[in-house]
Amino acid sequence: MKYHNSNTVLYLDGKFQKAANTTADIYGQSLHYGYAVFEGIRAYHTHNGTRVFKIREHFERLKKSAELVNMPFPWDINNLIKQTYKLLELNNLKDAYIRPLVYAAPNMQLVAATDVSIMICAWEWGAYLGNQQLKVCISSYERPNPKSTPIEAKVSGNYVNSILATTEAKRKGFDEALLLDMNGNIAEAPGANIFIEKNGRLYTPPLGNILAGITRATVIELCRILDIELVEKHLTVKDLKHADSAFFCGTATEIAGIASVDEYQFPIRWNDSVGATIQRTYKCLVLEKQNYEVII
Repeated sequence: MKYHNSNTVLYLDGKFQKAANTTADIYGQSLHYGYAVFEGIRAYHTHNGTRVFKIREHFERLKKSAELVNMPFPWDINNLIKQTYKLLELNNLKDAYIRPLVYAAPNMQLVAATDVSIMICAWEWGAYLGNQQLKVCISSYERPNPKSTPIEAKVSGNYVNSILATTEAKRKGFDEALLLDMNGNIAEAPGANIFIEKNGRLYTPPLGNILAGITRATVIELCRILDIELVEKHLTVKDLKHADSAFFCGTATEIAGIASVDEYQFPIRWNDSVGATIQRTYKCLVLEKQNYEVII
């Protein structure tokens, strides 16, 4: 996939410039060590114009990620929000995926950054995992131990783990992987959180060994609105393989139903699942439709 053309504009350190003319220093810690933090944000074309979903929450998490890895964050979030909307306008994007990245200045030492840059780019991107129900496998890779790296921060280097897991899954003929934590409990997908359904109730792993997903928090909000019982608890592979249905959620993924995990096929049809109700409601929410009960 090509993410930009000769006319694509990005935002870099307070200025808009052509992506094709932008350069980066090859001696940066971010390139050599993965010492950078980022966000994934979605803009939707709604009846009220282009709306970036939960943009403030994303930039606040970007700032928190920087703080957790001792990177400076000298930017005003209100201004970053304003510049993001301007970026979409300059690129004539209405439905788009937005990627802010905070990266370090040239430095080959293994010390905290003192000088950083911020880049924001955007492109058209459909549902990351597609629109079909997914065949998932339990990965041989584990999520990093929270004592080794701040799991709640979106650190670029952490996603080598994600690349390894997804690549392994696809080589085995699956659509995506599901990783366990260091205790053998269900953690998350390489780029998404997981919910499972059992007897009409949803379960999801608690915070601590997973990314605190903004879409995950939105699903929890929707459960309260829709009066769906939700339990946050540690889940085993046995719990998963005795569940009625399951789904992934994330900004890039949105809400994606899972058809099977390894050899186990979920018994409830996706359209009859609680996850499908959440999926429809989530789509209403991002498009600012209010009459959820009419859609469900």
